[in-house]
Amino acid sequence: MALSKDRGITMNDGNKIPILGFGTYPPDACEEATKTAIEFGFRHIDGAYVYQSEEQVGRAVRAKISDGTVKREDIFYTGKLWSTFHRPELVRKCLEESLKKLQFDYMDLFIIHNPFSMKPGPDLLPTGEDKKTIFDNVDLRQTWEAMEACKDAGLVRSIGVSNFTRKQLEMILNNPGLKYKPVINQVECHPYRNQSKLLAFCKSNNILLEGYSVLGSQRDPRWIDQNTPVLLEDPLLVAIAKKYNKTPALVAIRYQLQRGLVVLVKTYTRKRIEENAQAFTFQLSEEDMKSIDGLHKSMSFLKAEIFAGHPQYYPPDVE
Repeated sequence: MALSKDRGITMNDGNKIPILGFGTYPPDACEEATKTAIEFGFRHIDGAYVYQSEEQVGRAVRAKISDGTVKREDIFYTGKLWSTFHRPELVRKCLEESLKKLQFDYMDLFIIHNPFSMKPGPDLLPTGEDKKTIFDNVDLRQTWEAMEACKDAGLVRSIGVSNFTRKQLEMILNNPGLKYKPVINQVECHPYRNQSKLLAFCKSNNILLEGYSVLGSQRDPRWIDQNTPVLLEDPLLVAIAKKYNKTPALVAIRYQLQRGLVVLVKTYTRKRIEENAQAFTFQLSEEDMKSIDGLHKSMSFLKAEIFAGHPQYYPPDVE
């Protein structure tokens, strides 16, 4: 059973976003996986400048347009402003570089990837001789104004943020010159870090919460703490999955969908892509939802040391 084309939520700017999205990191094998995802009904494709997979994603989308599977307007593509482009004069440059790689005329959604600004330049993760990240001091309200200008220019239809805390969202929302509020905040969200307080705040401000790492993580040692437990082996998720005759992964996805999140999944295996598309075939009971709520432990799978030196960094228990 393929995903339904109308499985979407209307954002605060009136544009609609499909509630289940397909992630495109890492770039290896990304092109074929994206084609497969589109074949199984995924219409929301999540990318980023830093993923270095935009050329592959663009080729995949154009291939599925060429064979008649989709039209460009059927695809909802999300791109991200990388942290080395936070200075207002660099924002449009990042967006245009991504559009050129994708060979798209516009993005459906463009979001600030992180609230941590880094030194501008060719290095995606600029580091000094001490191997520590070189940060930059940028007022994100000015970055946001440059994002708004990109929307006014027609290069992107919706704009949002990622990895923002409540305090950081409030900084944008309270900006006296605010023209467009963020439509979405994309954050790490899974049963071990359910972001309940942030979810409530976003709902109260008509901002969608979008979850990544909903299945735990892909265990990439560059970004992921290898000492963290494997979410999909959690005994409660395994037991609930058995009850519904589903996989723990589907239970973790369905949990977030029922909470009102937009959900991103990342897998390049054809069987798992097909499996993830089954998230609309069952519903968790209220009792099971509460049981999964109880797994929350403010635990992040991401390595804290990458950004921990930045003044805008907040540990996982701060939402």
